[in-house]
Amino acid sequence: MSIFNLLLIFLLPIFIILFLRERRGVSQKLPPGSLGIPFIGQSFSFLHALRKNTGEKWLQSRIQKYGAVSKLSLFGTPTVLLSGAAANKFVFTNDGVILANQQPQPIRRILGDKNLTELRGEDHRRVRGAIGMFLKPETLKKYVGKIDRVVRQHLDMNWKGHQTVKVYPMMKQLMFDIICSLLFGLEQGKDREMLIHDFHLFSQGLCSVPINLPFTRFSNGLKASRRIRRVVSELIHEKRSAMELGQASPQDDFITCMLNIQHQSSPDETRTMTEEEILDNAILVMFAGHDTSTSLLTFLLWFLAKDPVAYDAIVHEHEEIAKTKVSGELLNWDDLAKMKHTWKAAMETMRIIPPIFGGFRKVFWAASPTHMDDQIFIDQWKFNPARFDNQTSIPPYNFVPFGGGMRICPGYEFVRIESLVSIHYLITQFRWKLLDGEDVIIRDPMPIPQQGLLVYLEPKIAP
Repeated sequence: MSIFNLLLIFLLPIFIILFLRERRGVSQKLPPGSLGIPFIGQSFSFLHALRKNTGEKWLQSRIQKYGAVSKLSLFGTPTVLLSGAAANKFVFTNDGVILANQQPQPIRRILGDKNLTELRGEDHRRVRGAIGMFLKPETLKKYVGKIDRVVRQHLDMNWKGHQTVKVYPMMKQLMFDIICSLLFGLEQGKDREMLIHDFHLFSQGLCSVPINLPFTRFSNGLKASRRIRRVVSELIHEKRSAMELGQASPQDDFITCMLNIQHQSSPDETRTMTEEEILDNAILVMFAGHDTSTSLLTFLLWFLAKDPVAYDAIVHEHEEIAKTKVSGELLNWDDLAKMKHTWKAAMETMRIIPPIFGGFRKVFWAASPTHMDDQIFIDQWKFNPARFDNQTSIPPYNFVPFGGGMRICPGYEFVRIESLVSIHYLITQFRWKLLDGEDVIIRDPMPIPQQGLLVYLEPKIAP
């Protein structure tokens, strides 16, 4: 008997029971739409659309059929799709009031129950405040030099001397090196090599049909999550011991900062962190802190290779900054403030190809319906960084690559810093040209060039 038939025999009774329960529980007040096959819902069609990079079309077909508000089922969880700027405002400004911040249970099994995306109310404010102590600009500006060193070392080892480079895997390695060195003090070694592989499985498990059978993406994601938790738990223990012995300081990295907050706070203080909260949020920051920037930088290089005008403007911006530096001098916070054209190009990249397709707030929201609204962004598929010359002209809640409201990503400033430092050295040291056959984009769940974005590199000669 085939594996498919065995699965059918095993799962069919469950589907029937769930279907009957769903029919008995249907309310006439629910929005239009279908919950689909019990447990499976629209998960397969949604994931198929993402992996074919037709997620926007998938959303638009639902919106055209059911309107801006419709019910559906994703990842084993009935939910409601909300679309448009008004929906974004509703989602981002009603946190803990009308909408509970709640991920589908399968996602919680991988991410953990105490990560920031899952907490609500006072717990969310307390943990967000603690994380914000490290990720605020006043703290991060001290780490620009350290990011600078990591970027230079990576380019020297992996880009220089190569005629061709696959941008996506190289960017992923660079962003992971930065997050490990800066936020966790985890230097090169087998743990770091294992983690980058496990975070790949972790990411795939988050966006999969939650069937926990051997060799499924969900099962692999759960196993990877457990391995990651063991490594990070050991790292937290090592950091705590080092702090107790006076061999580490709260300013060393993200974990020592969180441990210091935990140590100095009494149980009733608002910024204290529990052990589980430190673990879950260290993993969340490690995951989100490298995947988002990987996507942004990969596609920024892709767009700049296709747009000579935008490329030349950014080259000029960075050459002017380079003229003010002596050989070997590190970038600083003031240098980043001068990279205005670069960040506009980065925002335009995230508008067209948002790193995060959408998210759950009990309901499901998506970025693309407003990012691709041709009433706001004329000729919406054209790469045009000048759209952000006057950001006040963009109505609120239309550009939401980092979410919004109390749930706006606390790491967006970190993403900006590591992206600007990286692009500075890429654009001052290299020219690049896209090679044929690299325009196919998939989401898994982040946007990825299917072939890795192979480019031809030409080193620039320093003046």
